[in-house]
Amino acid sequence: MERHVLESLLIGDDEASVTALAALRSGAPYSVEERVQPTGAHAGVFSRRLQRMRMRGFEPPGLERAVQLIREYGRPVRTALIDPENRTRFTLLFLTEDGGALVACTSWPLPLVARKPPLQEFDPSVALEH
Repeated sequence: MERHVLESLLIGDDEASVTALAALRSGAPYSVEERVQPTGAHAGVFSRRLQRMRMRGFEPPGLERAVQLIREYGRPVRTALIDPENRTRFTLLFLTEDGGALVACTSWPLPLVARKPPLQEFDPSVALEH
């Protein structure tokens, strides 16, 4: 897929689409998969990745919404990856089977930074039980 065609699909004003478009316009390398995958395959894989990331304290912005949009779309999708040479951002696009429209887009900075666990208040009654 030619760069200008991929750029033309990124018409949304969400953060991921704006970021993806800026990366493409700045010349970032990209790749578009030739083969398509069933919706369930992509949604399942990325849903599990999201769960694993969350267990490790990471929250990739937009990935949960992308999984939801893929499921709602309900048809096979192909993926595209925008991978800047400086490796500061990961951007993943999900396209329709023919590559003619964007189904979902997600993007997050690299490296992912783990969230700090929430502080728990000290409960003296628990300490006295021992």
